[in-house]
Order: sequence, then structure tokens, then C-alpha cells
Amino acid sequence: MALKEFKLPDIGEGIAEGEIVSWKVAAGQAVKEEDEFVEVMTDKATVTITVPFTGKIAELKAKEGDVVPVGSVIAVIDAGAAGGDAKAAEKPAAEKAAAPKAEQPAAAKAAPAASQARAGGATQSGGGTATQAPPQPSSQQATQFVQASPGKVLAAPATRRRARELGIDLAQVQASGPRGRVTNDDLATFTNGHPAAAAAGGGGPRFAPIAIPADSQGREERVPFRGLRRKIAEAMTRSKFTATHFTYVDDIDVTELVEIRSQAKKAFAEQGVNVTYLPFVMKAIVAAMREFPMMNSSLDESTNELVIKKYYNFGIATDTDNGLIVPVIKDVDKKSIGQLAADLQNLAQRTRDGAVTVDDLTGGTFTITNAGNIGGLFATPVINFPEVAILGVHAIKDTPVVRDGEIVVGKKMYLSVSIDHRIVDGATGARWMNVIKATLEQPYRLLLG
Repeated sequence: MALKEFKLPDIGEGIAEGEIVSWKVAAGQAVKEEDEFVEVMTDKATVTITVPFTGKIAELKAKEGDVVPVGSVIAVIDAGAAGGDAKAAEKPAAEKAAAPKAEQPAAAKAAPAASQARAGGATQSGGGTATQAPPQPSSQQATQFVQASPGKVLAAPATRRRARELGIDLAQVQASGPRGRVTNDDLATFTNGHPAAAAAGGGGPRFAPIAIPADSQGREERVPFRGLRRKIAEAMTRSKFTATHFTYVDDIDVTELVEIRSQAKKAFAEQGVNVTYLPFVMKAIVAAMREFPMMNSSLDESTNELVIKKYYNFGIATDTDNGLIVPVIKDVDKKSIGQLAADLQNLAQRTRDGAVTVDDLTGGTFTITNAGNIGGLFATPVINFPEVAILGVHAIKDTPVVRDGEIVVGKKMYLSVSIDHRIVDGATGARWMNVIKATLEQPYRLLLG
């Protein structure tokens, strides 16, 4: 028996942990190299990790729904079981000596960001006959397969944020969590011995879990709170308790824009492109950000630096059957109305089909959420942290407007922007919105940019 531990690898997104969404294998199952192994959800996306070598699954150490730190053992594989790679035993001694460096997990493949948990996985036979396993230090002792990132301290995002608030270097904290993970209790213990750190942290929110008693008559359904829904909850909580939200609302007379969009829709219909109002809104946002660049920034809390971005990648909050997902349209400033319309149409379809990639979901500098097709007057959206702001686009409605001293029927819509008041003052946010308003009320301005 040649047991090898498989540790959750650092997928390269700067994450500290991942949630086991679904196992593609089962204990005792024979597997081949490159078979699908496990689906893991991070803060950015869901990725599928493949089997690193042929063998048999000896043990799965994490359950679906478990959140595990990077570098923790999630499975043990018997590389010497039936179906093992015969070629491995025939390698020259020099190649075997170099094996620890070459033996890395297969690259994580980008999987649909909205993949739901699926139980188990299709059983595949490794085939072949049993072969002699490569020499091991001990045939019964599992050997390390994936190393944790050198020098990396394991801690949940909330714990890392709390440590930054307290001015604590996590490397100095004695960890008591599983596999050397620093917990909030460890931070509390550390601050008890370092009063200055406790004073620096202030009184951030700390809540005990709330238990809801079960209905004795069985009139309730309990569904595991995990997967994408839990990631959304974590992101919203982090945003609300980190960014200091304020919301500014204005109404826009889009009568001329409605006419221009109608003409553009007809012009692009033959190409199979549906031109919505969003491309016009996106271009107006770029114009406003050029005048007020702080609206396209973020605060790097680890270095206490404002990062002002000179590229314009806009996330579009998309409602799917699996929850809210925010794919990103890149380089908005470099694209025409028609190109943006085509990109929006393509990206929305792939998002709802669960076919977006990690690249589609990362790199955003600003987010737009559009509830106009659902209804309502306006909303106060939650910032897609660590971005500085999010714009809510709402329904266009017939309404009385005053033109040349007369009341006529016009088209109006509300825009609502939530802004991180730590970074942007209210006056700046209002002036930024004024630029968007002027641009959308007089769409010819888009030709001047």
C-alpha cells in the first residue's frame, strides 16, 4: 500500500479556504489521472480539481459542505492499488529522486460558477493490473502530496480582517484551530496579552450564533445553508460591516435616450444583438469616472493605500436559478455601444447556463445591478466589496415632465448609487451622479467622449 495525502491546493486566487461543493469520487473507487476529483467553491468561483495520479481512493476526509483551509488534507489516495501507473515503477532512479517536485496536482479547471452541489460522482474503473508501487518510507504511512503555501498562515477571511483592525501580525499568534488555523478566539487570547492591540481594534461586531427551535409539528423544511448562497451571505456581511454605506438617488429624464436606444435596437437586430439601456449607462459611468476617478478605486487595507484604477471593468449582477452572480465586462471604455450589447448578451447567457470561467468573474472595478425589469421604484444596493460603489438601475416609466413651461409626458428612471463613505465624500458622489444624469439626458454627449 502506498498512501498519499491530498491537501487542498492554493488555487492561486489569494484564498485561505474553500468549501467542498461535491465529490466526484467515492471511498474505495479506482481512479485514473485527470479524472474529475472534487469541486471546490472559493470566494471567487467554483473550480474542479482533477485526480493527480492513478490509484484508488483510500479515504475522503471532508464532507460536502465543509469549509476547509488551504493546505489541509481532504483525501488519501492509494497510489499502489490496482490500476496504479505501471510506468511510474519503471522510471530511472534520477527521475524518482526528482518526483516530489514534479508530482503536483493537476491544474484546477474553471468550472461553472453557479454549479450546485451534486452528491457522489460517476464511478470509473482505473483498469489495468496491480503493479509494484514506488519505494515509500513506510508502506502504511501516508506521504505528503500537496504542500501548503510556504509561510502562509491559515485563517478565515473574517479572522484576517479582524487581525488587520487590531493591527496584529497573524504570524505572531499561536493557532489552536484545525491544522494550525488561527481562529477569532486565538486573536482574543493574543489581545488579552497585548492591550495596545485591543485598543486599536475598537468594538467591531461580534455575534453569537442564533439557534432557531425546530417546530414540533414538522411544518418546517431545513435546507443546508452552503454553496453559493452561503458565499453570497459572507460577501454581503463583509461588505456591510466593512464599507460605510451611504446611498444617493436621482431621477433621470431619459426621453431622448429611449428614442436613441429604440433606433440602435433596430440597427443591431439583424446581427442577433439585443441592445438594452445598460451599454449607454456603462458609457455614462466611464465619463463620470474620468471626472471623479475615486469612484473607480478600492482601499488596500493591508497597506493602507488607495488604489485608483485606470481601467474600467464593470460587474453586472445577474439573477440566476442558483443565486446572484456577478460576471465582469472588461475594458468598457474601449468598446462601442454595439460591442457592449453583444458582450452583455453573451455573458448573461453563459452565466445562466453555468458556463462562466474564473476570468469572467474576477477583475471588476465597479458593479451595476439592474432590477428595472422586475419592478419597484429604487433600491439601496450593497457594495460589491472591496469596490467603492455600486449603481442600481431601475425601471423606466411614463411620468409628467416640464418642458418649456408646459407639462408633457416623458420617460423617467431612478438611479441609486451606494458608496463607501470611508473613501468617497457625499458631495463627490452627488457630482459623479450629475455627470451620469447629464450624459443620459443628453445622449449626444456620448459621441463627444
